[in-house]
Amino acid sequence: MSETLSRIIGTGSALPDRVMTNADLEKIVDTSDQWITDRTGIRERRIAEEGEKLSDYAVKAARAALDAAGLEGSDIDMIVCATVTPDWHLPATACFIQQQLGARGPAFDLSAGCSGFLYAMGVGDAFLRTGAAKRVLLIGGELLSKYINWKDRSTCVIFADGAGAVVLESREGGRGVLETRLHADGSMADFISIPGGGTEHPPSHAMIDEGLHLIHMKGNETFKLAIRSLTAVCKEVCESRGIEPKDVDLFVPHQANIRIINAVGDRLGLGEAHTYVNIDRIGNTSAASIPIALDEAVRAGKVSENDLLLFAAFGAGLTWGASLVRW
Repeated sequence: MSETLSRIIGTGSALPDRVMTNADLEKIVDTSDQWITDRTGIRERRIAEEGEKLSDYAVKAARAALDAAGLEGSDIDMIVCATVTPDWHLPATACFIQQQLGARGPAFDLSAGCSGFLYAMGVGDAFLRTGAAKRVLLIGGELLSKYINWKDRSTCVIFADGAGAVVLESREGGRGVLETRLHADGSMADFISIPGGGTEHPPSHAMIDEGLHLIHMKGNETFKLAIRSLTAVCKEVCESRGIEPKDVDLFVPHQANIRIINAVGDRLGLGEAHTYVNIDRIGNTSAASIPIALDEAVRAGKVSENDLLLFAAFGAGLTWGASLVRW
């Protein structure tokens, strides 16, 4: 009897038109193209215009994924939007997306930092496996430029904007999400954070003046943890299915830092030919990075039926996870 799995049947993505290069950043902060490229691998990133909101891009990405799947919004049973930069704090951005798509069923946001899309995949897969839903729309989207301190060169050179989406459908045949493993360690919650705006530091002039509404990151500590954690969880998810990491056809990691991507790839035995990288053009879009990269890879013909794909991400929380997918 063939296994029933959650299969990705459509992908989509949406990026701002505005391109900010390293040369542009040299004009507003003490940095250089060489410094940014050497440390992150980023040469340019996409930045949303003032007045644009997350749902603008999430809806575009979702519609592209629905078109690829040959579906309408009314065919979707549930929407999960992974983001830390919602339109509003209340209600969930997923509800705005649902309204514009004409979808039905539950719709909610999920916050797990850069690991958000994989957390959303774990949730969507669980609903499909239990039969609670037939088709689920997963969106990873961020407008991180709205939360950047443009005087902090350690963060303003990294983060960018965009959205990616996939449609998951329950199908027989053994192709789909084979396994997802998720982890978190709240003892390091302050390593990547936006402290202001919540109940500990409610909105106020003082909160804004202290910059608590902006992204704060301990980069050096995060770098080493990311390499160790990503390598371990990739091995964990592969071992769960009796697969060697080196047998993966395409590794699609969170696009955080090229040195992290290369270090994890080396430890897994996956070279450049089997790793999808777009950080040089897109930057770090947090929860959006994996679905954007996947959509690019699919549309470029880099993914074929029965290929084995490995997704992995590490982010605020600290959170990390990996997912193994048979295309």
